[in-house]
Amino acid sequence: MAKKVKTMIKLQLPAGKATPAPPVGTALGPHGINIAAFVKEFNDRTAGGDMIIPVEMTVFEDRTFTFILKTPPASNLIMKAIGLAKGSANPLTTKVGKITAQQIKEIAEKKMPDLNANDLAAAEKIIRGTCRSMGVEVID
Repeated sequence: MAKKVKTMIKLQLPAGKATPAPPVGTALGPHGINIAAFVKEFNDRTAGGDMIIPVEMTVFEDRTFTFILKTPPASNLIMKAIGLAKGSANPLTTKVGKITAQQIKEIAEKKMPDLNANDLAAAEKIIRGTCRSMGVEVID
């Protein structure tokens, strides 16, 4: 018999560096989850990374849980690819960097499982839109 789902929780945590402190503790505490067990398992599965990793966690009625790791946010992948600290405050007038079509293709291939796109061309358009909203100029 399948376990009954109590709730779904979404978090974004640094790879291999999660701690029981907020935001983890405040998100998981009200559901009666063993926070230390989650932190240990998350850190073990993401050890050696340096990105923010989104987590989709399913909490069951008996206080057990499972979680799925997603690919890092597109904005983080773009910033890492071109060496930016952060995006532009005003992306229409202030451009903060340049990215090549090849780099966009690589990011789109990496993000493909988590994007709502049918093919690689559509995924590249989504990544180009993220670049535009960050003030990063695309060079074809």
